[in-house]
Amino acid sequence: MNQHILIVDDESSMLRNIEAALKQEGFTVASCRSGELALEWAAERPPLLIIMDFIMPGMDGLETLRYMRVLPSLNNIPVLLLADKGYAPDAAEAGECGVQAVLTKPFNQSQLLDEVKRLLAVSSVAA
Repeated sequence: MNQHILIVDDESSMLRNIEAALKQEGFTVASCRSGELALEWAAERPPLLIIMDFIMPGMDGLETLRYMRVLPSLNNIPVLLLADKGYAPDAAEAGECGVQAVLTKPFNQSQLLDEVKRLLAVSSVAA
């Protein structure tokens, strides 16, 4: 089983901050700056968890997740969606795309880590 977390965000500083926080906790991470790259990457190496930005140029987070959910290897991976304040996705639509939690930007490191650990714990119980 792959032991990495995939981070997808078009903002370099956000990617670096999330990567640093997760690596500090001992997680192995991979990062992509677009939905298209994330789809390609995850199809070859299904991650334990996906942290996906909602608003990105090209394919946004939910569109990327719709494509991922078609692939059996990516269908049940938990997703933490990152949304800018005031730009939260429709809850029903997000749920249909497999989003288990939404974290509103700005967030702090402990909020991120709490959500990641919670989602990994829930998915390991379900497995």
